[in-house]
Amino acid sequence: MHSTSDQILLLLKSKGPAQTKAIAEAMGVTRQAARLQMEKLHAEGWVDHVTERMGVGRPRRSWSLSAKGDERFPNTHAQLTVELLEAVRGEFGEEGLDRLVRRREQATELGYRKALGDADTLEQRLERLAAVRAAEGYMAEWSRTPEGAYLLIENHCPICAAAAACQGFCRSELALFRAMLAPAQVERSDHILAGARRCAYLVTPWTSSPSNT
Repeated sequence: MHSTSDQILLLLKSKGPAQTKAIAEAMGVTRQAARLQMEKLHAEGWVDHVTERMGVGRPRRSWSLSAKGDERFPNTHAQLTVELLEAVRGEFGEEGLDRLVRRREQATELGYRKALGDADTLEQRLERLAAVRAAEGYMAEWSRTPEGAYLLIENHCPICAAAAACQGFCRSELALFRAMLAPAQVERSDHILAGARRCAYLVTPWTSSPSNT
């Protein structure tokens, strides 16, 4: 694929479904040029679309990644990883697999604590955690919600095949985030394995109350 195509696929991966107008604005091209590019990507099987009717006027298409397009983003050594997990499960059972996940979690936590270093505020810790996860291939970012909480968003899961084979990885990930962002409350709000486009975590700052003082 050409770089323009890569940029469009990355846009859809990181921001979700978009109409032609939004794609044109993001790419800095005319709407006609964007429409032609999207038609080409659709013909090649990289994107899908749905037609949205919004009042009077011409229906609009909303573009999203197809299954083929999503596979454009790496799922680290998927088949080998799944085979190894199944081998561990067959040899040592679920308990052995759980021990493997815990060992990985402990090693990862040490690395994350080093990366977060002297970050004092919740926003500083979110910034560094997102940077670490982005470097690991999760396309991570964070934002503040209107209610004063935060969202930690991961637009890609490079270990999705492993997570599908062993749900312990997802539980471990949530436990890691809770440890890194404590005493804030962390809950998963979107889950790729449950059919969502991304994984997202709602991070609610801890506040003292009369019962806590």
